[in-house]
Amino acid sequence: EVHLRCLAVVGAQSGDLQGQIDQIEPDWPHVAVIAVGANDVTHRVPPGRSVALLTAAIERLRAHEVEVVVATCPDLGTIRPIPHPLRWVARRWSRSLAAAQTVAAVSAGARSVALADLLGPEFDAHPDTMFGPDQFPPSATGSRAFAEAIVPSLADALTPTTRPVPDATHLEL
Repeated sequence: EVHLRCLAVVGAQSGDLQGQIDQIEPDWPHVAVIAVGANDVTHRVPPGRSVALLTAAIERLRAHEVEVVVATCPDLGTIRPIPHPLRWVARRWSRSLAAAQTVAAVSAGARSVALADLLGPEFDAHPDTMFGPDQFPPSATGSRAFAEAIVPSLADALTPTTRPVPDATHLEL
């Protein structure tokens, strides 16, 4: 049995993570998925601040024995409505943030899923199906690809070598 609870908020940034974590305390889940970064880039949050906020969130969750999977910043250079040369800048900033998120996540004891590497080529090649009607957020197909990309890390986070798997698994996304 799996209990799934989604605390995702459209437009959320790394600065919103602690408030989202406050919503689960004291009923700590077995696994939490953090998908953050795109809005930090679009709102020009300094990468160091973004990564520090992510690290603090991971450390708080890990202090309560919550396994954490971080879906790093996607490649914003795949978004067609962003004109060149800004699309190149968006790609560079988002991939740079994703790399820093990976280092921070692993250093803090989380698993990292490199969305830009795993999904960027697919979103770039098929923007008509991977993005929603306004060409910015993912479509249902793009969201499914995201879910499929994180499932292996979620499964790994719940393996008995990590911690005993309970009768009912409680996930936070």
